[in-house]
Amino acid sequence: MATLQELLSSSDQSVRLKAALSAGTFPQSEYIPILVSQCAHEPDFFVRDTLSWALMRHEKTEVVEMLKPQLQSGVAQARSQALHTLTKIGDEAFYSLITREHLLDANDKVAVTAWRSASSLAPEDKKGGLAEILVTQLGRGDSDMQFDLTRFLCSLGDCTVGLLEDAAKSANEIVRIHAEFTLIRLKEMQLAEVKKD
Repeated sequence: MATLQELLSSSDQSVRLKAALSAGTFPQSEYIPILVSQCAHEPDFFVRDTLSWALMRHEKTEVVEMLKPQLQSGVAQARSQALHTLTKIGDEAFYSLITREHLLDANDKVAVTAWRSASSLAPEDKKGGLAEILVTQLGRGDSDMQFDLTRFLCSLGDCTVGLLEDAAKSANEIVRIHAEFTLIRLKEMQLAEVKKD
């Protein structure tokens, strides 16, 4: 019978996907390093997402210990997928593993994943500091990346307002427009919440 390692080494995407599903359905500690390793180089998006799901089904402290070296990897996909898996685990106790370097990563995919992970895991008393870092990234990347940043800033709430108002006075037109747009989106969200209540 083929091992998990052998199945994940298959050139057939469907075989790798089924293997990842099985590893999450019937979790075993010895699967964790194999799943984490596969995350770093798995070419298929759906398989990568299933690998993270499978890891989420294992004992989280064991998984996070295995993720720590990946977070510092020189391979962008390893960093990105480790951050994504932290988001899936969803425990703010691991927020400190998301560093300033991740949030400012030169690789756009890693940076966006770090923004998503940090904004979802940040404890209330850390949101202000996170917002200060994230506003420095206003105007970065294409429209999709900028919209992602807007969403994550808005999710942090009121602590972003003053920072965005300052950024909306920037001499950099791209930063200024992005900050103004984000302020509008934030006010729309806040108004929608008031109407719900």
